[in-house]
Amino acid sequence: MVTKHVVVLPYDEKWKQDFLMIKDELTSALGQLAMGIEHVGSTSVENLSAKPIIDIDVVIKDYTVFEEVVAALESIGYSHEGDLGIAGREAFKYDGKEHLRKHHLYVCPADSPELKRHIAFRDYLRNHSDAVREYSHIKEEGAKLYPYDIERYIEHKSPFIERIYAEIEQQNSDFENKGGNNK
Repeated sequence: MVTKHVVVLPYDEKWKQDFLMIKDELTSALGQLAMGIEHVGSTSVENLSAKPIIDIDVVIKDYTVFEEVVAALESIGYSHEGDLGIAGREAFKYDGKEHLRKHHLYVCPADSPELKRHIAFRDYLRNHSDAVREYSHIKEEGAKLYPYDIERYIEHKSPFIERIYAEIEQQNSDFENKGGNNK
């Protein structure tokens, strides 16, 4: 699903409910195959402007259950698209989901670096309201500047994203250097 028109909207409280409706359907199909179903991406952060598309990461133990997961998702209208160039994150498209908000569905093993990045970025934003305001502004500006060019829109917001990832990495490094990681 390639975005043809970039639309960024102010945060909508309904996105939480939209996620829960999708999660319920996924949970019914996947059962114990899923260790968790995470709402990630901009719609998962209160007060953050976003494209009104729900991003979801289904967390599985590892790839030993992947074929069962694919079959379960196929039974409810999803089809596997591969990793789309990002290791540790399997993408799925769908048909017949008009009753649900548009969404992107990914399946990730629990040790996936991409899953960890998604959750770390989401959690960082949930705890930094100044970053939410800044990122909202950048996304709104990008949508106005590049309403029909998703690649340029992504380019526009990338420096902010990379800066936050660097900050998260620095915080994790500081934590580990202070003996916070006692494994």
